Amino acid sequence: MDQSVFIFEILLPALMQGLVVTLQLIACSAPFGLALGIAVAVGRQYGNPIVSWLCKTFVFLIKGTPLLLLLFILYFGLPAVGITFTAFVASVVGFILCNGAYNAEYIRGALLSIKDGQMVAAQALGMTRWQAIRNVILPQALRRAIPGLSNEFIYLIKYSSLAYMLTVIELSGAGKLVATKYFTYTESFAVVGVIYLVLVTITTAAVSILERRVAVPGTTRAATAAQL
Repeated sequence: MDQSVFIFEILLPALMQGLVVTLQLIACSAPFGLALGIAVAVGRQYGNPIVSWLCKTFVFLIKGTPLLLLLFILYFGLPAVGITFTAFVASVVGFILCNGAYNAEYIRGALLSIKDGQMVAAQALGMTRWQAIRNVILPQALRRAIPGLSNEFIYLIKYSSLAYMLTVIELSGAGKLVATKYFTYTESFAVVGVIYLVLVTITTAAVSILERRVAVPGTTRAATAAQL
């Protein structure tokens, strides 16, 4: 078979179908992973001792569990106790839990970087503790956490390949099926790698734009250097 015919008529159509599933996994996981990360970070940093302990325990357990094992527990283990997920839903839940735990640590680090005086000043202006967190502390922390959060989002793009272990035919799974059928492992996985590289490149460019858009004037390193 001609190489160009194989790539453009067999491989790429199959990979595009897998890419759609990969994008669906990411789109379903990333927003909820970010929301979970924010909730866990705020709960651990500003919650009462019980909430803080629960958040800390959640992060400890998820970070200490390999993602593939977590997916196996969700898909193969939970039916034993009467909880059944489809392969896609189990993958999304696993990605959300993993993404949320790591996002929580990035956001918690950013929260710790905000001076305590800002909380005192906000409360002196009449804000409640939670109003101060929501309107003063958290917006600043999220700006500072963007590099770490973007790194975790890139990891999520690559994590999505593990969904194939639960029979979800995403990008890597589609490449594996084509490679196995036509014995074209090098060509198939090379193209899969290029597609992942394109996804990561687009994400990196988008994050750079986002950082510039939300940066507070005069606080970036480039602005400081220009002033000097």
